Amino acid sequence: MNPDWQLLHTKIKDLVIASTKVAHVQLGNSLEHALLVLIKSGYSAIPVLDHSYRLHGQVSTTNILNKILGLERFEYEKMDDYTVDEVMTTKIARMKNSEEFLKALEMSINHPFICIEDEEGVFQGILTRKSILAVAYRHFRQLPYPAAENQATPSDAT
Repeated sequence: MNPDWQLLHTKIKDLVIASTKVAHVQLGNSLEHALLVLIKSGYSAIPVLDHSYRLHGQVSTTNILNKILGLERFEYEKMDDYTVDEVMTTKIARMKNSEEFLKALEMSINHPFICIEDEEGVFQGILTRKSILAVAYRHFRQLPYPAAENQATPSDAT
């Protein structure tokens, strides 16, 4: 089997950071709670799940700050008045854990991470751009360089 084909059609489930290791919030959580999780985790966005761990979207620091932005200041005292349901993004990068590496590679162009779910929509974890690039880098480092014996070098031109 061609190594390039094998890489591109590799199932992504082995690259996923498990849901138990991923910071997340649940539907109904306050914006204050979400902001605390975001700050403590160091992430700029995290998944939003329901009580059955089904994926509904993601919430970011920007979503939260936009909601509490007043005319002249951030109105932090209003954070408990809103929930993540009201500010989360529902159009997110998501894949099934049975899908292939090529799709993940393509999605990672515009997204720092991809939410992974099983066939029933239960959140399984995330696939980061970093892990996708690491696999691609290791793959291409193993490929042989093109045969150089018939190619001129810059010193041959003189």
